[in-house]
Amino acid sequence: MKKQSYFELVYYVTQKIPKGRITNYGAIADYLSLGSARMVGWALTQSNQSDMGDVPAHRVVNRKGELSGRIHFKTPTLMQELLEEEGVQVQNDKVVDFDKYFWHPQELDKD
Repeated sequence: MKKQSYFELVYYVTQKIPKGRITNYGAIADYLSLGSARMVGWALTQSNQSDMGDVPAHRVVNRKGELSGRIHFKTPTLMQELLEEEGVQVQNDKVVDFDKYFWHPQELDKD
């Protein structure tokens, strides 16, 4: 079995975020026990630039709930549009009721 790269692990966790929920870069980094929130951001930026449509990078925000990764999408409003299509409220580039929508990757261990 092939060992997964750090980016592949980030993509795997990101693909598990339920529709209508969000997480943050730090939660993914903590769950993987590797790297940092910044490395998670780099991985997701790469997925956007490679047009990897199966990685829902729009569901990952910074620790304050801000859409800090929005500049890496095809348009600066696409991240917000995708979140709103899933029922996540966004105002001034920030998730409203962050705690309500937050999902932690540790939920994967409950399956």
